[in-house]
Amino acid sequence: MIRFLLLQNRQGKTRTAKYYVPMDDDEKHQLEFEVHRLVVNRDPKFTNFAEFRNHKIIYRRYAGLFFSLCVDVNDNELALLEAIHLFVEVLDHYFSNVCELDLVFNFHKVYQVIDEFILAGEIQETSKKQIMERLYELEKIKD
Repeated sequence: MIRFLLLQNRQGKTRTAKYYVPMDDDEKHQLEFEVHRLVVNRDPKFTNFAEFRNHKIIYRRYAGLFFSLCVDVNDNELALLEAIHLFVEVLDHYFSNVCELDLVFNFHKVYQVIDEFILAGEIQETSKKQIMERLYELEKIKD
């Protein structure tokens, strides 16, 4: 199960955070700080998986952003690493070459993308085509 998803820049600013387990605000801020410190200070030669408390952090860096997932210890690391890549591909396609400012100014759309393929901490859809079709349908409804 995915505990939380974080998108953070190199300076530690959290651009998007989605939690699938209940936590209070102080605990969330502490987690975000610890996760950032963990992924930024890791040597690039190491794997993209790190132990974190009683869970695992799976992360990937794209340009100046770190995409991190906190998952249970027994979850499939490679499948979740691919899920991060799918998320980035969908964002890139949806925003036509996504950048950090797209995430900041269109945060509601980013959450919409997350909700299309992750539900209650479990991956629901792995087809980029299906996700994009659904997002375009939702865009038409809003207009």
